[in-house]
Amino acid sequence: MSIDIAAFIADAIKMATPLIFAALAALINRHAGMFNMGIEGMILCAALGAVTVAHYSGNMWIGVLGGVLTGVITGLFIAFAHLTGKTDLYLTCIAFNLMATGGTVFVMYLLTGEKSTTSGAFRSYQIPNINIPIIKDIPFIGKILSGQSLLTYLAFISVFVVWFILYKTRIGLRIRSVGENPKAAESVGISVTKVGYIAFLLCGLFAGLAGTFLSMSWVTFFMKGMVSGRGYIGLSAQNMANGSPIGSALVSLLFGTTTSFSTTLKSQSSFPTEFLEMIPYLATILAIIFTSIYSISKQKRIERGNK
Repeated sequence: MSIDIAAFIADAIKMATPLIFAALAALINRHAGMFNMGIEGMILCAALGAVTVAHYSGNMWIGVLGGVLTGVITGLFIAFAHLTGKTDLYLTCIAFNLMATGGTVFVMYLLTGEKSTTSGAFRSYQIPNINIPIIKDIPFIGKILSGQSLLTYLAFISVFVVWFILYKTRIGLRIRSVGENPKAAESVGISVTKVGYIAFLLCGLFAGLAGTFLSMSWVTFFMKGMVSGRGYIGLSAQNMANGSPIGSALVSLLFGTTTSFSTTLKSQSSFPTEFLEMIPYLATILAIIFTSIYSISKQKRIERGNK
């Protein structure tokens, strides 16, 4: 089996892009004290929203805006149910994901008459790939770092933007304060509900970018169930990184590598396709297990040291 290492790494970075956006969306809610499992459905809705708005507007960038706004609207919908309606967040997110799974197919059928994909009914728009001057001409490195989607570069920039927001701004301090102790935050005049809405808004923004990448860069159409668990993998990535933006990106890259490995094996081996498609999710489960074992052993060492 022959593997082009540069192409393999470039593909891993591409496949990590929606995971990075999903992880950033999840960790913002985490720092606000909310575990948002609805990111999977938010990404799916955003993917459909992006191609739909792009098709009817006839403009790629308006389509990108449509995908982001769809993510924000779905995030605020969950926020309204949980923060204002006082519903249980876990049950709300599960219900929303189920609604998104069927709802996107229903909307797609109303708009196109199709139940599987928009490829035959909607005009295709693709977010451009960027060739970086000078870097593109460097052997090996140029093939990896240059020629990626604009949203891929935005994903890595977003990692540092989120870090800056959380740790260097007033709103970031308030988000973390509410997440650590909401009663103490309220006692100093911070509105827990308002901060929660802001956290869901930011979460929706990054979920919208993830969905837009899937339907306007990964491929150029919407497909039934195309998120394929990436929202949950993003949740796992930020959980393994303990809410660190940079750590979440690194874990997302690890999961992107397993996906790239699975794709490479499909084209260059005779392994059953069903088994190969299982690799990224199996890697996620194993990574969570090892992370949990490490955390438990670390806690036990701390407890022994305090005795």
